[in-house]
Amino acid sequence: MDTVVVERNALERAIVFVCSIVLWVTTIVIFVILTANTALRYAGGSSLQWANEVPELLFPWLVMAGVVLASEKGAHIATVFLVDSVGTGARRIIAIISWTAVALLYAVLIRATWGMLEIVHDERSPILQVPGSVTYVCVLIGMVLMAALALLAAWRAWHSERVVHDSLEPGAQAAQG
Repeated sequence: MDTVVVERNALERAIVFVCSIVLWVTTIVIFVILTANTALRYAGGSSLQWANEVPELLFPWLVMAGVVLASEKGAHIATVFLVDSVGTGARRIIAIISWTAVALLYAVLIRATWGMLEIVHDERSPILQVPGSVTYVCVLIGMVLMAALALLAAWRAWHSERVVHDSLEPGAQAAQG
């Protein structure tokens, strides 16, 4: 069976769009806050008390958005020399099994993180009193998105499909199938 090259579907486009927005917004906000706080320190010898806390709260969102985007593009580290040494049919079966296993492992992590939300919700940041669950929610959301992407990759491997990620980069394909 020949591999069919397809475009991103609506779910993938939505994930890429949302994660890109989160990545850009958190990066800009962190940069502006840290720059303003540094300028205040040097200019007036004072600083915003909350200026250290907000970047700490936003940084996990920035990281998780980047991890999900890397996952969608197939840009994570992979060892493929063994998979590349087998035929197309075996490679397809390995992809289906491995992507399904990845999705199941994310499901386990999602369940564990969900159970921790209640525990960390009572913890509060010192100045803004933001619940600790805010940063754990970003991890939970990221794992849900990566589980969905892994299931989609298994589905695509089953149907012998490969994704072209950017119309500007026709050769950019995920490690799917």
